[in-house]
Amino acid sequence: MEQRVLGRTGRRVGVVGLGAWQLGADWGDVPEDDALATLTAAAEAGVTFVDTADVYGDGLSERLVGRFLRTRPAGEVTVATKMGRRVPQEPGAYTLDNFRAWTDRSRANLGVDVLDLVQLHCPPTPVYSSDEVFDALDTLVAEQRIAAYGVSVETREEALTAIARPGVATVQIILNMLRLGPLEEVLPAARAAGVGVIARVPLASGLLSGRYDEHTTFAADDHRTYNRRGEAFDVGETFSGVDFATGLEAVRRLAPLVPEGVTMAQFALRWIADQPGVSVVIPGARNPEQARANAAAAGLAPLPPESLRAVRDVYDELVAPQVAGRW
Repeated sequence: MEQRVLGRTGRRVGVVGLGAWQLGADWGDVPEDDALATLTAAAEAGVTFVDTADVYGDGLSERLVGRFLRTRPAGEVTVATKMGRRVPQEPGAYTLDNFRAWTDRSRANLGVDVLDLVQLHCPPTPVYSSDEVFDALDTLVAEQRIAAYGVSVETREEALTAIARPGVATVQIILNMLRLGPLEEVLPAARAAGVGVIARVPLASGLLSGRYDEHTTFAADDHRTYNRRGEAFDVGETFSGVDFATGLEAVRRLAPLVPEGVTMAQFALRWIADQPGVSVVIPGARNPEQARANAAAAGLAPLPPESLRAVRDVYDELVAPQVAGRW
């Protein structure tokens, strides 16, 4: 698999990684044996980057990733986790003492002495402008609790504020064929600063898999049921903030662009990998077959210019009126 430098971490990772939210919570039940089989299949397909968070299943995802790590050679897989969403979302919670406690818990869950990469998990916007917060993160590096830190953001403005911080190694942001906003400023700014870009929600919560229609339903404990209007967290995390019916229509228009022998999901992942500045894209997977299929997208040829233009046209006509300027 193609390897890219993960920003200021200096680590090289495969361009297609694995998002482990599905393995912890909010996507319906995934048995532990299935979760471990999924992680193993991803690694065997060339995946060397896994993204998790302390809040996914209240630590379950981290613990599963930790069990997986014990079956792999040391250093083979880079693991990024996130912190900050297990407490009320108030800027005052982002203190050095809390950071120490949170990262110690993640270190125990993952079974490691030093966390490869810790990201602030979409914190309140004022946090990005706090010198004290970033001084505290620098302290965690100095104390060898973490090797590097980054941020996961909701908005482009938050990303740009973080990129300007000299210690920020990576920025994680929603980027997919239904969310083109980061292409204009965020990716160029990250490239110029040497900050890695982790592209999340690459399939728009599964919309861009092409497997859904107007009759598709989701389990009650799936965020695609309970967060469609942002009832639980930012609505942009569910279907990228796009109305479900609009998203289905966009996918129907994009489908003719998919080359023969390629799935819609692989086409969507290849589109992200083709964007200058992207370090790694992190699709989720609920089973080994999905993990292997996602990893295979890294081996596809870059998309032709006419496909890239067509994606932009569909976005401008259908999607931009709903999401442009919001994130």
